[in-house]
Amino acid sequence: MNELVVLEIGREATWVMLLVAAPLLVVGTLVGVAIALLQALTSIQESTLTFVPKIVAMLLAMVLFLPFMTTALIEFTQRLFDRIVTG
Repeated sequence: MNELVVLEIGREATWVMLLVAAPLLVVGTLVGVAIALLQALTSIQESTLTFVPKIVAMLLAMVLFLPFMTTALIEFTQRLFDRIVTG
């Protein structure tokens, strides 16, 4: 295994990590911004108001995107195992 193979595996692992984490991060960010905008417009300054909608939205996003995330991780693992077998 030379340096190019190690760099390629690292690049692919980083890409898979971004693909798996992105849906939840995007949903959390969008809900957080929407709640912050709602708080700014209505002058409600309750700090705990942001947690429940974010948790519910991220849980729903996880249920929705879990098949995609699982498939991405399984395919990456299979490619990694194939590289180990072939040398």
